[in-house]
Amino acid sequence: MKKPMGKWMGRASGILLAVTALVAGETRNWTQRESADFEKGVIQKLSLRSDGLLTLAPRSREVFDTSAAYLWSLARDSKGNLYAGGGTGAKLFRIPPGGPGKLLAELDALEIHAIAVDARDRVYVATAPDGKVYRITGNAKPEVFYDPKAKYIWALAFDHKGDLLVATGDHGEIHRVTPDGKGKVFFQSDETHVRSMAVDAADNLIVGTDPGGLVLRVTPAGEGFVLYQMAKKEVTAVAVERDGAIYAAAAGNKQPAAPSSLMPVAAPPAPAGGLTVTVNQPGTPAGAARPPAPPPVAPGASAVAGGSEVDRIEPNGYSRRIWSHAQDVVYAIAFDSSGRVLLGTGNKGGVYRVESPVLSTALLTLPVTQVTAFQASPDGHLYAASGNTGKVYEIGPELEHQGSIESDVFDAAMYTLFGRLTFEAHLNGGQVAVETRSGNLDQPQKNWSPWSAAITATTGARITSPAARFVQWRATLTAAGTGSGQSPELESVDVAYLPKNVEPRVDQIEITTANYKFPAPSSSPLLAIVAPSQTLNLPPLGRRSAVTVPPPPFENTTTTPAMQFARGYLGARWLAIDPNGDNMVYRVEIRGAGETEWKLFRDKVAEKYISWDSTAFPDGEYRLRVTASDAPSNPPAEALTGQMESDPFWIDNTPPKITALAATRAGGKLEVRWHAADALNDIARAEYSLDGGEWTVAAPVSKLSDSLELDYALSLEAAAGEHTIAVRVADANDNQAVEKVVVK
Repeated sequence: MKKPMGKWMGRASGILLAVTALVAGETRNWTQRESADFEKGVIQKLSLRSDGLLTLAPRSREVFDTSAAYLWSLARDSKGNLYAGGGTGAKLFRIPPGGPGKLLAELDALEIHAIAVDARDRVYVATAPDGKVYRITGNAKPEVFYDPKAKYIWALAFDHKGDLLVATGDHGEIHRVTPDGKGKVFFQSDETHVRSMAVDAADNLIVGTDPGGLVLRVTPAGEGFVLYQMAKKEVTAVAVERDGAIYAAAAGNKQPAAPSSLMPVAAPPAPAGGLTVTVNQPGTPAGAARPPAPPPVAPGASAVAGGSEVDRIEPNGYSRRIWSHAQDVVYAIAFDSSGRVLLGTGNKGGVYRVESPVLSTALLTLPVTQVTAFQASPDGHLYAASGNTGKVYEIGPELEHQGSIESDVFDAAMYTLFGRLTFEAHLNGGQVAVETRSGNLDQPQKNWSPWSAAITATTGARITSPAARFVQWRATLTAAGTGSGQSPELESVDVAYLPKNVEPRVDQIEITTANYKFPAPSSSPLLAIVAPSQTLNLPPLGRRSAVTVPPPPFENTTTTPAMQFARGYLGARWLAIDPNGDNMVYRVEIRGAGETEWKLFRDKVAEKYISWDSTAFPDGEYRLRVTASDAPSNPPAEALTGQMESDPFWIDNTPPKITALAATRAGGKLEVRWHAADALNDIARAEYSLDGGEWTVAAPVSKLSDSLELDYALSLEAAAGEHTIAVRVADANDNQAVEKVVVK
């Protein structure tokens, strides 16, 4: 098993410290240790376990190319001859031990879906459409052995008495045929198709159906019992383990009345007990009886939605999911010499081994689209039939002597110095050699550096590939000797790197609304709850940066806390980003109009905002300068800065002046006039109150509040007698002045 993360992290920390001592800045690590990491690379002759362990794959070789478009089934006789059949054209091929293979028979049909061999090495072949069972003895001419009067024959298997079981559709029947060719319906299911079938040690049939996704046990007396209903609609393969446990694979999402996307395929006898396992292929519709099927397409021509699931049903009836895949479809189930479950899949030609309900291994990928059927041999070899195109392969049990993985390309986002490369591995007497190359194009091309000398010590070595933006590694696993049976095990690869330090940027400075301040940085959530009710929530400042930076992405936005009302306060906030993702501190300086030097205002600010009491400054025009420094993440000699000046802003704490306030009576009305002026800001607002009543907005004579000086004229309804008129004027900073006049 792989080493605990804590142990790896301790070693990674040592690497980080070693590299940091040699170069400035914060060293980072590109680590690949998960299965998803390695899947992004190019794997050749290696197996990948679901927890990320890489080992040498079982050795595989092409045994026979039938030149058929696809093969549906495999079977083996007692002499070691393999029989393969598929389509298009119902051709049966025989592959003797040591080869070469040749055409044995060509039947009057479109396809061969299932093959079985009896105790006398006679071969039985099921064809489609309008399925019939042919028997071939030696090199004799094929003869029709049994006609079930069914459109489809999905599977063939022999029980221990020598009777042939024939699984069919469209009526979901199983026929029992005696050695003399006489047969009848043995079991009638409620499903449209009996799609897969195996025989257990007690002569029970284990049956998978479509479209209900049922797994049934049918006794020798023909009594059926549903063991389990799969989540998927078509049970594409079933197999029985030595201890009686049942494995069932299913595919296709359950959609009532929708056509099936799987096409039938017959699979080989399982290694234990001479059982025949059947699997289904994409393409054949399921449901009610239908006319003869058209010429089939190659497996995988139609995608199967939802991938596949494999469940294990214990002898006591308990079932649990042991494997699933969102895209790969399981077409065949078999067992290796150690009794572990093997899965043949498409549409990438994958062979998987199930280690436990939580662990599986992608053993190898064959150079075909689908692995459609398996057949085990007593010497431990496993034979696989394929679709697109129809070939037969021999797999294992020997391991490949050498295999490799070429990682995906890592983008450091900028010019980068590469440090040490280390890897975790158990050599088991063999070797793991890791090479690197680098470049400044996103695809490795001739303009990249050549592969470096191999690093073979797990303690690592410094990468000799030149500094660049992109880097890639290639690991080669080599066994101690040919046929040693032991493989090196690669767990993780770690590359230390240091991007060139780039100066931070300050992209925007905003002066906030007057008379509000930011909470102190040390404010706790409790203090925020009891803060004054007058708050100002500012929208995020700025947008995402267009500059590419290393992951995680650094968002060039500033979100600040709610501001609290505070008379006389001003605030500022800014956008700042470091392309390296370094931590930053800020220095804020201020300079008034007519001044020649910047005065330090705040230093070592950790936040991207400040606020201050502006009443300590004379009224006038000012600017701020914000300097960002990446010193927290770099040694002093390597730290860089970036700065920006704000636009001019005004500190104005002096209220406007109200002059020439006068009121006269004209009949039943009061005529009120005044003049308002401010030294720095436009007059923003004017109001009046008659005899202490509510404040009412007053418009200037010009109608627009757009000047430092404005005139106002009111005509108010008022009864006879004495009246008091108060006027209030405010500038843009909410500095207010109040005056009154009395009319008798």
